[in-house]
Amino acid sequence: MTRKLFYNGTIITSNTENEVFANGAIGIEGEKIIYVGTTPEDVASYDEKIDLKGNILLPGLVNTHGHTPMSLLRGYADDLHLQTWLQDKIWPLEAKYTPEHAKWGTKLSILEMIRTGTTTFVDMYDNMDEIAKAVEEAGIRGVLCRGVIGFGSEELRQSKLKEAADFAKSWNNGANGRVTTMLSPHSPYTCSPEYISQIIDKSIELDVPLHTHMSETKFEVEKNIEEYGATPVRHLEKLGFFDRPSLVAHAVHVNDEDIQILAEKDVKVSHNIISNLKLGSGIAPVGKMLEKGVTVSLGTDSVASNNNLDLFEELKAAATVHKGVAQDATVITAQEALRMATINGAEALWLEERIGSLEAGKDADFIVVNSNQSFFYPKHNPVSHLVYSGSGRDVRDVYVQGKQILDNGQFKTIDEEKVLYEANRMSKLLS
Repeated sequence: MTRKLFYNGTIITSNTENEVFANGAIGIEGEKIIYVGTTPEDVASYDEKIDLKGNILLPGLVNTHGHTPMSLLRGYADDLHLQTWLQDKIWPLEAKYTPEHAKWGTKLSILEMIRTGTTTFVDMYDNMDEIAKAVEEAGIRGVLCRGVIGFGSEELRQSKLKEAADFAKSWNNGANGRVTTMLSPHSPYTCSPEYISQIIDKSIELDVPLHTHMSETKFEVEKNIEEYGATPVRHLEKLGFFDRPSLVAHAVHVNDEDIQILAEKDVKVSHNIISNLKLGSGIAPVGKMLEKGVTVSLGTDSVASNNNLDLFEELKAAATVHKGVAQDATVITAQEALRMATINGAEALWLEERIGSLEAGKDADFIVVNSNQSFFYPKHNPVSHLVYSGSGRDVRDVYVQGKQILDNGQFKTIDEEKVLYEANRMSKLLS
């Protein structure tokens, strides 16, 4: 296997010690990292040597919640409350989706994610075979689940559950290990307790984690209390949802008791700050969650509610908005925010042994950021510069499992021109 050495750059590891090597290097062999540190003495043993030219190299970013085919709806319905947005605008249009819509919407989202430094993403949607195929072709990493809404007849619900389970079983550890799967009831307010229990049972049978939307709006929480006499957190706990490895998106409206339950049950949280702000849903109490030891990661949610997939924007928002809310400049430091987008993201997806930090033995998933630009100078603190000054548009190179999929801003595995054309064409077919 080819051994490659990337040298003469700033290496941000996101390891336990948050080590940063100012004049550092990283060595890879095949799919794996074999060295991280200062320039090694055995430089001659490497087959290829890549000069980073002072740029920053860091772990690929991890986006822990989204719906990639919805990229076709970017800008379609803005400035609306969540329930109005979903019920009056989004769901009627999504009802017109075909597998082709899912295919090209996903590819458009993957283009954007790779271009802005995301190497791993979560997707909850349908037509999941198309999404998995797009992941396989692009060389990115996906944690995928067929989102299940419990409306309609019993026959329809069972058909959806079977489809979700079949997908989870057939694609788990597919694409050379780059695809893993979960099961996903859409939310407690769209799935009955009985249906959620069936999905939990199926997750036990297949030994896959669970993912759901939870406590995104006050309306959702109030409805849950009215119908079931408990907050969504308490409700899901009673159903045994949190007895399985579980990831919840949003957790905006959670109280102290809810947070204690999330901590005790080791529930992972995907913080979607920009989507929550744009939909007027509120701001999750992330500071409190982190104090209690909850694993909090970052997600963009869909393009339709964000309106982009640039995790660097989530980084800056997470590291600034919470300071303003708490009126405390020490809340969520730049380092904490970066960990939320890297190693915390990996932990939220039970992939921390493979990705999320730069350490020997892990998969070679990393990105190179062009830091030879004015807003990265003077070079006081590269982590601060990435979080507060950087942008996904500064990403120049992307590697997943040691394979380069973006080279100086140019895609190596995707026909960008064709994806843009087809995505635009499919979007027009919806109107």
